[in-house]
Amino acid sequence: MISRRTYLSTTMALALFAGGFVMTAAYEAAVAGELSPQQIINGLKPRTRSLSVAPRPALSEADAAFIHRVRTQSRALSRADRDQMAEIAAKRPKIDVEINFDLNSADLAPGAEPQLNSLGKALTSPELQGTVVMLGGHTDAKGTDDYNQKLSERRAETVKRFLVENYKVAPDLLVTSGYGKDGLKNTADPFAAENRRVEIVNMAEKEQSAK
Repeated sequence: MISRRTYLSTTMALALFAGGFVMTAAYEAAVAGELSPQQIINGLKPRTRSLSVAPRPALSEADAAFIHRVRTQSRALSRADRDQMAEIAAKRPKIDVEINFDLNSADLAPGAEPQLNSLGKALTSPELQGTVVMLGGHTDAKGTDDYNQKLSERRAETVKRFLVENYKVAPDLLVTSGYGKDGLKNTADPFAAENRRVEIVNMAEKEQSAK
């Protein structure tokens, strides 16, 4: 027979194990929306040829010339520039990074920094260093078109400033564009939090950006 002391010890051990499992599961659930630097790298790297995934079309000379122009200009993108950028971005490797902002503000929320650090590490990694990246700001559907457009632009600029100041990413490798409430990620719920995001797009690899 199992002694009472052995029974109690076993019961306590199982309870501690179960408690630890619950805490671990809760922690993983809390950070499930955060992407690691490697996940960001994998999302932005060009796809190689495979039997299951078709490779993305190569960047055309015209697209490369356009990207070179907008990354070296000091003024904000025009509506025509934003539309052309979005057209090119649709064919390029991209990933959504959930970066939280204070309500109706371009100021970063307190919990936003860990995800920004992951982004900074990814963009300065050997795999992505020198890549031209678009930071596309998006909002949810609340508010007017004009308000959301300006807010999305300011949020994209906030992310750019963080990357330049904290990770020394060259400013001309980061092209900011605001899309307001166009391109909702969750069209079923236009006011959902996941619509308030910054889309990261690999616009041109290092060898293409040098052209």
